[in-house]
Amino acid sequence: MIDKKLLEILVCPVSKAPLDYDQQRNELVCKASGLAYPIRDGIPVMLESEARVLTTDEKLG
Repeated sequence: MIDKKLLEILVCPVSKAPLDYDQQRNELVCKASGLAYPIRDGIPVMLESEARVLTTDEKLG
């Protein structure tokens, strides 16, 4: 789980858009850039090189 206050502050480093928390995958998702940033040991890894590219279905959903 990620702190709600932290989620309000963080934005995507690529698009500067807000992020959504995906609890099932433990990622912060940015639909604007199509990237999902992992959370490791409770710490968001906000590096584009570490992000996963969203599938088409994920972008639309």
